[in-house]
Amino acid sequence: MMKPVEQVDPNWAWEPFLATAETPWDMGAAAHLMRRAGFGATGEELRQLMARNPQDVVAELVAAQEPESFQREMASLVRASLASGGPQRLAAQWIYRMLNTPAPLLEKMTLFWHGHFATSAAKVEDSKLMQQQNELLREYALGDFSQLALEISRDPAMLLYLDSATNRKTHPNENYAREIMELFCLGEGNYTEQDIRELARCFTGWEIKREKFRINRYQQDTGEKTVLGRTGELSGEDGVATVVSQHQTARFITRKLVRFLVLDEPRAPDDLIEPLADKLREDGMRIAPTVQRILGSNLFFSMSVRGRKVRSPVEVAIGFLRTLNGSTDAFRLATTLQQLGQGLYFPPSVKGWDGGRTWINSSTLLGRSNLIRNLLGDDKTRFGKQGLEQHLTSQGARSMGEVVAYLETVLFAVPLPDTARQKIAQLADSPGAKENRLRDAVHLLCTIPEFQLA
Repeated sequence: MMKPVEQVDPNWAWEPFLATAETPWDMGAAAHLMRRAGFGATGEELRQLMARNPQDVVAELVAAQEPESFQREMASLVRASLASGGPQRLAAQWIYRMLNTPAPLLEKMTLFWHGHFATSAAKVEDSKLMQQQNELLREYALGDFSQLALEISRDPAMLLYLDSATNRKTHPNENYAREIMELFCLGEGNYTEQDIRELARCFTGWEIKREKFRINRYQQDTGEKTVLGRTGELSGEDGVATVVSQHQTARFITRKLVRFLVLDEPRAPDDLIEPLADKLREDGMRIAPTVQRILGSNLFFSMSVRGRKVRSPVEVAIGFLRTLNGSTDAFRLATTLQQLGQGLYFPPSVKGWDGGRTWINSSTLLGRSNLIRNLLGDDKTRFGKQGLEQHLTSQGARSMGEVVAYLETVLFAVPLPDTARQKIAQLADSPGAKENRLRDAVHLLCTIPEFQLA
């Protein structure tokens, strides 16, 4: 039975999921997992997952790494993208990576941190620095948050984006000091303006030389400082460690993880977040164990959170293609995603993307509809290296009714409304080639409100 998240028992919520008659480990549950912990999966992949224990599946998702052969392929693509110039080429290679990665959770979490530690190529005009940051986020995506916070603080793209590369002891710049507390670690109300001023002094002398971080000792304030109750001759590294070690940091990060992986709204109650925050602290701020606990939990698989997230533009596009084993013109798709408000390497501000309901309005709904229409009509889009009809047939969906049933399972988080089924039935009887009718049917399904939910 669906229970409001505010009424969920925190002790039950994060216990390992056990399948029941009400909440079985079936194709729908596997599809739910792969939408949230990646970008979707084909019916064949879901059937393979159903034959396994869900806890083993989650553990494998968390542990998955890119094989060396795939890393070499991506390194070659990155070099080509940088040589051709422009962040749009980088965005195209990242789309290719999302579509083809054998470690989908790693890539999904890299996207999460890209929105959390938001840095934009609109200001950081050196594409190489933006790509270095992308690789840093991937390296620590499921690793040690304390180390990630330190490395991102010294990251050249971040130093440029928040003006920390010009932080001098005679005139400390407070931008990064403010954002690491407000947006990256603590949240509003958990620090003072004096803490910001003192932390900014810690970061003086940090700069970039030859595209690398360095400390200019002549510009470093080595005097005594007091940050969040800690006093001493604190360095920038000490300042980051002080912020991360605050009790509130684990709460702040786990709340963002719950919103990203579990539900957009309502805001999870504090008592629901606290067990996860405790877990993160106990694990020395290592992200993977907490993510594994979330994805393998009773709450995650419960009906209370199915369909409680709005797909972002990236999730719409990459999810649609991965679910149908699709490939397409990645550069064109990168441009479309930017027009829809989620340009990779171009977060709108240091706050990242607001997400949730803010993705949806009359303009973006039309844009999403056109996105699917263009993917279906593009000669470069293939489904399992073949046409749409052949791919659906290979998945056992031959008649229009079978196609609808298949797509409902693999693409949708909630049941299809009867009105959609009726419109598809009308399409089935319309004249024209079957391939065209299938494209029209898939497009129609991907324009209804239910498709926007993950």
